[in-house]
Amino acid sequence: MSIAEAAKRLYEAELRTSLEAEHRDEYVAIEPESKSHFVGKSFLEAAMAAKSAFPKRKSFVLRIGHEAAFHIGASTK
Repeated sequence: MSIAEAAKRLYEAELRTSLEAEHRDEYVAIEPESKSHFVGKSFLEAAMAAKSAFPKRKSFVLRIGHEAAFHIGASTK
């Protein structure tokens, strides 16, 4: 299983409800091996917190409450 898949599964199973209630629109970096997560106001803040805690491991960053971390292109509204 890829890091992204493992992180998304952990988010859905254990983190979604609490993070969306308290940190919607922020970012969470998930390090799946340890099941640790790091919330930040920006993508970089969350990613750097994970990198600082686990410098030799890869993490995956999600935007809390959204399908993707970033939206590119025009809106369809």
